[in-house]
Amino acid sequence: MTLFSDLRLQAGLTIREAARQLGYTERQVYRFEAGEQEPRKSVLDLLRIMGQPQPPSSSFTFVDLFAGIGGFRRAFEPLGGRCVFTSEWDRFSQETYRANYQLDHELAGDITAIDAADIPAHDVLLAGFPCQPFSLAGVSKKNSLGRAHGFQCDVQGTLFFDVARIIQHHRPKAFLLENVKNLKSHDKGRTFDIIMKTLREDLGYHVETRIIDARSFVPQHRERIFIVGWREKNAFDFSKLELPDSRPTLASILHSEDGSIEGDERYTFGPEGKVHERYTLSDHLWSYLQAYAEKHRKAGNGFGFGLFGKGDVARTLSARYHKDGSEILIAQPLRNPRRLTPRECAKLMGFESQGSGPFNIVVSDTQAYRQFGNAVVVPVVEAVAKHMLPFVLAPEVRIVEEEKAHEIA
Repeated sequence: MTLFSDLRLQAGLTIREAARQLGYTERQVYRFEAGEQEPRKSVLDLLRIMGQPQPPSSSFTFVDLFAGIGGFRRAFEPLGGRCVFTSEWDRFSQETYRANYQLDHELAGDITAIDAADIPAHDVLLAGFPCQPFSLAGVSKKNSLGRAHGFQCDVQGTLFFDVARIIQHHRPKAFLLENVKNLKSHDKGRTFDIIMKTLREDLGYHVETRIIDARSFVPQHRERIFIVGWREKNAFDFSKLELPDSRPTLASILHSEDGSIEGDERYTFGPEGKVHERYTLSDHLWSYLQAYAEKHRKAGNGFGFGLFGKGDVARTLSARYHKDGSEILIAQPLRNPRRLTPRECAKLMGFESQGSGPFNIVVSDTQAYRQFGNAVVVPVVEAVAKHMLPFVLAPEVRIVEEEKAHEIA
């Protein structure tokens, strides 16, 4: 019996549960079990934590900034994190957040109006700071309107500096930030250079970044950049985060419509759980989208709708999905295609998965689409959180850079 096997049994996990909890395939877990492959030290450390007699509740604290509907919290809380402060300005997102998480503190609004001293001390700062000023779609829209974007955007682009001032005041042990992939290339890389300079030189944190496509976890191509920072240098290596080789398809998140899975009264009807007609595109809208796509095809542009079947992988779900659903349309035999339902969006973003309870959707479809389109993909954040966890829980040890140690010697 291997050390991995011993620790897995102590944690009370089956092979399948271990694969899901650790972010591996069952095949990889079997290799660990048999000693054919050596798991990373952080994996073994995480199993040790899971196998503790008492659950690691409140093992560390975190703040949830630009919280949206709580994707970061949904990943960090089950690992023993306790949220001590939440900030989200949108009132509809606040409704959804309150409906899904227990709050022992006030849900704060506009972060720009909050003094850093009024935020409790914390071990980890989490923030998916607004990405519209940096996204391809956001930049294109602002350019067409003649408006500034990035750090020249008066409304959202400067919100990163609110994250920076809170880090500066509290000096948390670690932080995890998330944004769109285009952040790295925005304004010919100058925007990203400013962010890195602020975090590394001005604040003195040891920072690593990685772009991750959610495709490894959910049936959606969604590339996002994750930025991890540590107050003290440690052995954390973002490049060693292994992504599962599973490739889920849309069949895993769509309503079954055959009665095999209980339907959702809000989005389906009848004993077979058929999706309500309101999600099927009207003849007028479907004709418009086809004509629009053909116009741009002839012009040599890539604009158009995305039509998918159960065996496919979707495009990126956006906050504008409520308008026409054009980026992800589900093909229907002998009928116009349909939008995803908000319940399917919840699954596409990983807010619901096998074994987890339903995510409470308490707002209108329009608001739900906006919220899921702006959210993080939960299992991606879970994988990053688990990779960070051993270093979050470990006592800090100041590591002297090799060249400095050589000079001292």
